[in-house]
Amino acid sequence: MAAYSQDLRDRVLEALARGERPSAIALRFAVSRSWVYHVRDRLCRHGKRTALQVGGYRRSRVEHLEQTIRSWIQEQADLTLAEMCGRLAGLGVEIKAPALWHQLNKWGLSFKKNASRQQARARKSAASE
Repeated sequence: MAAYSQDLRDRVLEALARGERPSAIALRFAVSRSWVYHVRDRLCRHGKRTALQVGGYRRSRVEHLEQTIRSWIQEQADLTLAEMCGRLAGLGVEIKAPALWHQLNKWGLSFKKNASRQQARARKSAASE
């Protein structure tokens, strides 16, 4: 659901400034009374007339630990996501396995650790040579 337009927010705030009741404003602009209160409270508490940003870029919690994680994987190639999450928790970084997997995938460090699958891949590449 998209946010209401800035024009509508401004008209609601102008009506509040004129002393109109929130119930009457909500009826006139076809919005909920609670939304009128929400817009007013956002202006009073934070001084902002705009909606909150929806979505956007979030920094990874482990971005600064890339070299550390790479060294863990070099030392122990069969390290699981759960074990890495545990080690990161020891460093004071709380992260769940799916979020860690996404970061590892960005770094090109994600791969299947299934021994039988890796053997099949090795045989297949040896047969093609």
